[in-house]
Order: sequence, then C-alpha cells, then structure tokens
Amino acid sequence: MGIVRLTTAQALVRYLAAQQIEIDGEVTSLFGCAFAIFGHGNVTCLGQQLYENQSVFPTWRGQNEQSMAHAAIAYARANQRRRIGIATSSVGPGAANMVTAAGVAHTNRLPLLLLCGDTFQSRLPDPVLQQTEHFSDPSLTVNDAFKSVTRFWDRINAPSQLTVALPQAIATMLDPADCGPALIALPQDVQGEAWDFPESFFAPKVHRIRRPQPEEIDIELATDAIKAAKRPLIIAGGGVFYSGARDTLINFAEKHQVPVVETIAGRTLLPDDHPLNCGPIGATGSNSANHMCHDADLVLAIGTRLQDFTTGSWTVFRDPDMKLISINAGRFDATKHMAQSIIADAKTAIAQLDTKLGDHCADASWVAKGVGEKAAWKEIVNARMAATETACPSYAQVIGKVNQLVNEGDRVITAAGGLPAELNMNWQATYPYSLDIEFGFSCMGYELAAGWGNKIARPDNESIVMVGDGSYLMMNSDIYSSVLTGHKMIVVVCDNGGFAVIRKLQTNTGNVAFNNQLEDCTTERDYDLPRVDFVSHARGLGAHAEKVTHLNDFDDAFERAKAADRTYVLVLDIDDTVWSSCDAWWEVGLSEVSDNPSVNEARDNWEAGRQHQRRGV
Repeated sequence: MGIVRLTTAQALVRYLAAQQIEIDGEVTSLFGCAFAIFGHGNVTCLGQQLYENQSVFPTWRGQNEQSMAHAAIAYARANQRRRIGIATSSVGPGAANMVTAAGVAHTNRLPLLLLCGDTFQSRLPDPVLQQTEHFSDPSLTVNDAFKSVTRFWDRINAPSQLTVALPQAIATMLDPADCGPALIALPQDVQGEAWDFPESFFAPKVHRIRRPQPEEIDIELATDAIKAAKRPLIIAGGGVFYSGARDTLINFAEKHQVPVVETIAGRTLLPDDHPLNCGPIGATGSNSANHMCHDADLVLAIGTRLQDFTTGSWTVFRDPDMKLISINAGRFDATKHMAQSIIADAKTAIAQLDTKLGDHCADASWVAKGVGEKAAWKEIVNARMAATETACPSYAQVIGKVNQLVNEGDRVITAAGGLPAELNMNWQATYPYSLDIEFGFSCMGYELAAGWGNKIARPDNESIVMVGDGSYLMMNSDIYSSVLTGHKMIVVVCDNGGFAVIRKLQTNTGNVAFNNQLEDCTTERDYDLPRVDFVSHARGLGAHAEKVTHLNDFDDAFERAKAADRTYVLVLDIDDTVWSSCDAWWEVGLSEVSDNPSVNEARDNWEAGRQHQRRGV
C-alpha cells in the first residue's frame, strides 16, 4: 500500500475533493461549493488548499460567517440534501458567528460541513488572539459551543485522526435519519503538521443515499389501520422531498383517494389545484387543512417532525380516537407523539403500503369534504391577494403578484417574521420546489444569504428573496456577496416599519405595543421617525434597486428585475395592520397573574383554545 506525506490541511481538502455522489444515475462532486472568510485560524494552511481545489468546488467569499453557513444550508436544501456546502472560519468570533446557522441546519435536518479554526493543540502560545480561556478547563474553546447544534463534532489533534473523523462526518451528513451539520475543529498548529497517509484514503468514492427499508409487520399494521379508517388524511412533510417521493406520494393519494395536507417544509409537493390537496396545515396554515384534521380518524404523517406550528400545538386533531401513523427515516421523529411508527425511507414505505392496500379507497364523501373545504379556502386566499388601488399593500397582495410572475424552476425564499406565515397561507403552487421557507429554526437573517446559496445551486433559475425590513437590517451583506460573485438574486423588501408580526403577538396577548415597531421604540430625541432608505443602501452594495410606490407598478418593476444583469432589489411599504389568519390555535406563554385586565382576558381566551390540546405527546 502506497503512502503520501501530507499536512492535515492538505489531506482534509484532498479527501473532500475525492468524494462524489450519484444523483439520478449521474456522478458529481459531493461538495459543490465552499464559503470562506479567512483569518489567522484558517488562512495559512487551509486557505491555500481551498485555492488549489477550485476546479472541484469553488470557494466563494462571504461577508459574515453566519450568512456563509446559511448560504451553504440553502445550497443543500436546493439540492434536496444530495450535495453539501462547506463553510470555514478562523478562531473565536468567526466560529461563534456560525453557531446560529448550525442551529438552522440541525433543526431542519440539513447537511452542512463547518471547518473552524481553533487554538493551538500544543498550548505553547496560549492565550492566543481570540482565545476565550476557561479557567477550570483549558481544553474548552469557542468550538465546543457547537456541540448542542451539530450531529457530528470532532477536534483534530493529530493528522491521523482525519482517517476516522472525515468518513464519519460525511456518513452523518448523508444519513437520511441522522442528517445534520458536522463540525471539524482545526487547531492552527495541527493544520500544518504532516503524516504519512495511505494513498487509498484519497481514492475517489461514490456515495449513494441509502433508503432504510420498513419492517414488514409495520407495513401490515399500518395497512390494517388505513383500511379500518373512515376519514384517513396524509400530512406530507419535507422528508417527502428529500426522499424523492413526490410522484410516489401523489400516485398513492390518487389511487387510494386519501386527501393530503402539507407542512411548511412540504409546501408545493402537490399543485394547488390538485383535487386531493387540502392546503397547508397548522397555526400558519389553512382552514381547509385544519378542518380536515379536526375530523380525521387516521393521520399518516410522512417525513415530518410534527412541530407545534404544524399541529397547532397539538390542537388540530379533534377526534379523541385519532390514530397517528408516522413514516420517517429517523427513529426519533417516527416514534414521538405516541405514533405507530414506520422507520423507513418515505418513497419505499409509501410504495409498500400502496401494494398492500390493493384497490382500497377512502370514502368518496370524505374526499368531497376536502374538495369543498379547499374551494372555500381558495376564495379567501384569492380575496386577500386581489390587487387594490393602494400604495401600501398587504403581504398577501405582494405575494399574489409574485405568485403570478414566477416561472418553473424559480424559488421564493423567506424566513422568520410575518412572511413565512403569509407565504405558507397564500402561496398557490403551480410548480414544485418553488418555496424555501425557513421556519424550523425561524432564523432572521437567513433570507438573503439563502438566496445567494440557492442561486449557486440553481444558476439557471431565479432566486427570489422576500424579506422584511427587520431581517434585512439584521443581515444584508450578501447582497454584495451576490454582486461580487456574479450570482444574481431578485430581492423584494417588504418594509412595515419594524418587527410588526411580533407587535401583533404582543398586542394580541393583551400587552402594550413596545420596542417592536420603530414608532414604539424608546428614544431620547424628539424628531421625525427615521426610516431606512433601502434603495440607496442596496445600491451602495452594488445592486440595482428601486422603490415600488404602488402595487400597480409591481409587475413592470419585477420584469426589470428579471432582465437585470445583477441582483435587483425592489422595496415596498407594507400595511402593518393587515394579516392573514386561519382557524388554528398556537400556544404561547402568558402570565397567570396580571394587573392588566387585557392580559387576563387574553389568558382566558388562550385557555379556552387549549381544550382541544392532545395530551401525552
């Protein structure tokens, strides 16, 4: 067996460059891009190796470590978890900046490789620049903070450890059950240390996403339960996308006439006009889906972790004898909430259930109820989105415009604030994969970075970012990143003058409006309320930008954005008093005791909504 003497950094990047993946019969590099801001913890050794492997995966320079990791996450999401982005930082604050993004990847079960510089393994230069120093545990560094938000974590204290750590990190990121972020901490001295690696370690390796097979008894039990049900309902989650099971799901639903509702991560699996599509479920969903959930006596949850926004904090299921069957590759997600679990790949499990069910169909009256509920909901949505003669439109009206103007392959991206709920409720899908709504970790600042990462993954289609003024102010520098690297986005900034959706929650729970809208913030000066000139700001970052002063002008402005040679920002003022809603309850912590009558009234109303909450979940 041949050997080759390499430094840790050389071996690390050479190994990553040798990893490939088979996608629909074609083999391509597993790692499609890297994002880097260099500092003293990653420039001298790792940076040079990334430069030398640009032909395998290019390295793009971001402006903030958190946003670079967000871009890598969006890249993986756009590739349905089958290709992975890398983000690297130096020591200390650069690494700490990426902890939030790791939380996004962890919560949403998305692969992300983080390569973080670390202090010296020898400790001879201690304390080094940016070293936090823990008095009782000298081994702790900032990178230990990632342990709560990564699926795999390791610190390389000798070059030889790469031969163990890297295969395990990649196996974790590609595992449909354990998928999530992996962190490799790289002490500065170890990056340059050399070892005699076996040449076989760097041989090209082709990965294939495994499909866990269901237990036969689980399929049989689920089949019996479905056949016995009078009102079966499918909840389709993001795992259906990642399994490549969209067509399989649709065929199953059509053959057995089972209505379908979608989670936020599962949105656009079915066309909006499909007769079995009953709409989005939950607190930010639709009356149609939630009403179907009220009456369902069996729920087949596929590829979803059933978080509280999906279940209305477990109040959307009203039949006390409702049976829950959960298909999920992850044991943890499949077995929670007292579910009868099928721990398996979604596509495989659906196909086997299909065979076992034969010609069995749900009752036609149940399907008809779903059609009627959806028609009523669609009237509500169409009325919300209808353009009016207003210079200050609602979120829904802007969404209606974008909905009409997108093409197949385009993707609309948002996160946190008011837009996720508004998009989830009002988007009428014509094309699959047209939404990326980050509402698992609900991370403000994801939007613009994700638009950049999505464009890198899907260069031939429009990357359309819908972002509120609050999130824009929190993290906007990737407008410049997109201009610098040549990855054009269309950005729609919806300016409602602050954190309006949180003010809505604040006042809806009986509290006084405070510190959310700009007008409600504490100030020591008496002057006209300052507002951000987002158009000038975006132009200052190198983008084209314009203010759309009337909704009637939006179509033409959007066409100019599509025709532009680089990132184009459209800014609209949004009515902060008009919100979409649905029949659902969501649990928030409210004061049991208050001198404020409105808080007490809100608590009483909230407690009334709790009566339907499923216990023991």
